[in-house]
Amino acid sequence: MGSLFDELQRREAAARAEAEGLRGQIAQLTERLAGVEERLSRLVITRETVDEVLNGSGTEASSAVMPDGAAPSRSGHLSAVAVLAVPPWRAGLEASALPEAYRDLLEVLEDAGRPLRAGQIAAAAGLRTDKAKVEGLRSKLKRLAERGWLAEDAGPGLFGLPSRDGTGEVPKPG
Repeated sequence: MGSLFDELQRREAAARAEAEGLRGQIAQLTERLAGVEERLSRLVITRETVDEVLNGSGTEASSAVMPDGAAPSRSGHLSAVAVLAVPPWRAGLEASALPEAYRDLLEVLEDAGRPLRAGQIAAAAGLRTDKAKVEGLRSKLKRLAERGWLAEDAGPGLFGLPSRDGTGEVPKPG
């Protein structure tokens, strides 16, 4: 009977390796999707802004009250593409300029007082910690790092608050 158990163990190891490979592919695809969605969002905003400028409109679109993340289309209807604006950090800009989900991430890092990995941040923020959710969170953290709100210099995958030297202070959540 030893050969049957050996065969089962071999098959189990092969399935485990295949599952891990697929998880890695999902993580890569999740990161690529976040980048493409961000690029799409910028293109939609650019096209709509150019359309407003060329048509001489703009005041009615800017004064309209719209749900978070919604943008008017050329026809005036709400676009299905969600736009979540994360402005680049600059001196004097407070964390309150960020959407609440991003402010919460800054608060978790401020409370920790040290750089954390995406999974640790998810757990501390009370978010789900399954691989797909952590990868989505990682893309948010990378976006914050690219725009100066976070630093990733403590090591790859470690996110922390940047030190501000004379140009301003670390943004306070809220």
